[in-house]
Amino acid sequence: MTTGLLMLAMFTVCYTLLAKTLSNGILTAPILFIGFGVMMAQTGLFPFAEAEHLLHIVAEVALIILLFLDAAQINLKALRARHQWPLRMLVIGLPLAVVIGTAVAAPLLSPMPLLVAALAAALLAPTDAALGQAVVTNEAVPERVRRALTLESGLNDGMALPIILLFASLVGEMMQPEATDWLLFGAKQLVFGPLVGGVIGAVGGVMFLAAKRRKMTSVTIEGIGALAMAGGAYLAAGMVDGNGFISAFVAGLFFGNVIKGQCAFIFEFTESEGQMLAWGAFFLIGLALVPNAIAHLDATTLAIILTSLFIVRPLAVWLSLAGTDAAPLTKLFFGWFGPRGLATALFALLIVDQLDHDIGEYLLNLAVNAVWISAVLHGVTAVPFAKWYGARMSANEGAAEMKASPPMRPDISTDKI
Repeated sequence: MTTGLLMLAMFTVCYTLLAKTLSNGILTAPILFIGFGVMMAQTGLFPFAEAEHLLHIVAEVALIILLFLDAAQINLKALRARHQWPLRMLVIGLPLAVVIGTAVAAPLLSPMPLLVAALAAALLAPTDAALGQAVVTNEAVPERVRRALTLESGLNDGMALPIILLFASLVGEMMQPEATDWLLFGAKQLVFGPLVGGVIGAVGGVMFLAAKRRKMTSVTIEGIGALAMAGGAYLAAGMVDGNGFISAFVAGLFFGNVIKGQCAFIFEFTESEGQMLAWGAFFLIGLALVPNAIAHLDATTLAIILTSLFIVRPLAVWLSLAGTDAAPLTKLFFGWFGPRGLATALFALLIVDQLDHDIGEYLLNLAVNAVWISAVLHGVTAVPFAKWYGARMSANEGAAEMKASPPMRPDISTDKI
């Protein structure tokens, strides 16, 4: 185990030294860390049981923190008033992706119940900002387009989670009606989680502002408090049978819209330590889950994944942006760059234990295969497609895509004591 950890540390150091160079090519961080995890799985240096246990810990911590921080960066007022594209993709496109995905998966998964197809579609609906970094940081792509993708990927995992939990509860009720009242369990998860998170986030935000006004805290200490608040929202929701992940997401929304950018740590962590958490999770997915998932990759699973990537999301995004000023090429660009990443794999891990064993294992393997396939396809196409798209847009200066888009982030206070 020690040797394996040493090799991971050295691999990470090497990647950071080459990160800028690699960002201009097709080898993205998710591809490399998933691939390194798969390679390490063949060496036996990481015992499988320990790797799987570590994955659950890292996955939960990463999901709690990233859900909180992603939500905290969103200015809801600005999103409603000035960011039509991401709002439409979230409010219309996400549900459409679940509906269309269900219609596609149902005949392929027959004779499994329709609810299983709906759950599969919901797991494949959220997109991942980490897998889209090569696009959202590429200055060849117009700023308005990059911001729309960032906003959508930052919010859609939190919006997809309640749908996933609802379908998981319904599938659990259908398969084991006598064991647990899954509908009541799901209702508690979806109601108490947001309530607890909203209260903690709002109260925490007010307390942060009060402490800042009285110069009782500093930027560094505020960061520790923000992380503790995310963990507190998760734990408190669990005490009342609410869902901790939803609670962390809602806490971030309330906290961020109370402090209005006055906690610089929220943005700095996401761009530094948050990256390390995501890389660690990708490595552990490659180590503990990908080899088994590939072994169970059949024609049906591959068809569902490719249909989700090439048809379901592009069609859902195209329909959601109907009537807007987005160019047809931009709609296709948005539709393609919806990579499936950490949220898809981690949400599947979250629900697998409450489902029938065969169904749970199938959905977990489906999700993990979707992640590595998406990492490869989107990683390979990110830089060339982004450059080509940017060149086409820059040739049309009057396009809506070239208009300035107001920032979502307010001015950040970085006062230090």
